[in-house]
Amino acid sequence: MLYRSQRTWLAAVGQTDSQECVSAPCAACLEEHRAKLDYFIRRSQPIHLVLPAFPAKSPNRTKVLGELPDLGEYMGLDFLQSLCDYIGHFHPSGARVTICSDGHVFGDVVGVADDVVTEYRVCLAEMIAAANWPSLDLYGLDDAFGGVDYPTLRKVLEHNYAPTVEELKEGVRTDSGTRALFNGIHRFMFEDAVGVKGDKVSRTALRNESKELAYRTISRSNAWSRVVAERFPQALRLSIHPQSPHSGKIGVRLLRTQDAWLTPWHGVVLDDGTKLSLVKKWDAEKADASVVWRHGRPSHFVEPHSAIKS
Repeated sequence: MLYRSQRTWLAAVGQTDSQECVSAPCAACLEEHRAKLDYFIRRSQPIHLVLPAFPAKSPNRTKVLGELPDLGEYMGLDFLQSLCDYIGHFHPSGARVTICSDGHVFGDVVGVADDVVTEYRVCLAEMIAAANWPSLDLYGLDDAFGGVDYPTLRKVLEHNYAPTVEELKEGVRTDSGTRALFNGIHRFMFEDAVGVKGDKVSRTALRNESKELAYRTISRSNAWSRVVAERFPQALRLSIHPQSPHSGKIGVRLLRTQDAWLTPWHGVVLDDGTKLSLVKKWDAEKADASVVWRHGRPSHFVEPHSAIKS
């Protein structure tokens, strides 16, 4: 599920200006990654990958099953462990992934309380331990700066690492990759706003509000990326978002989905009897799917005819 195909990259981010990279990545596409790979290979060390992801569940309950990790997170983590196992077939020292959980970075912007983010991360750690995924570890804002006074830590993050909103707006106007990222985040923010308070505020007002929140989210996310790069300078950087050619990041898709921007924390797993896919909760409900519970929590959806198929 790596975005290895340049065609997938270009379609996902809306770029068509790198046609020479569509059929095969050029040297520039691979050069930055190759240098970092060589660092670990020459030292016979596990290849270190970092992935800012797994922040918290969306507050929009029309998209997700609840506040805590479910089968979507489990499958996403399992994929990352499988990726490390796969790399181990070619590099004897294997690989490891540090999941730089960014929920505390922008939870206040997206409407998720810090205690909810903390509980989500605790559950992720429990999943990793219970499944015995040895190649995965978690890293958060408290690990980077120390302490759990998250409002203060966010102020430190913004003051020392964040670009200004004006800089971001200029990037959206002039850079297609930044514009694609903004459009994707804005869509999620608007969907969440409609799901949380759509019956109280006009869609026009919600769209304008979510636009400003999208800028703030990206600003915080960029700040966190700078912290991650500073703390792990040799690591290869993964991203849950599709990446264009020549990017310093490698896009990964954690689960099967028709929406390249959808993540386990913005959707649910649907079992249709032949495959497991990531969808929005409302799409699973439209399919008349029912909720499966595991360990006292909702886990995923199953279509009514899937038992017959299997």
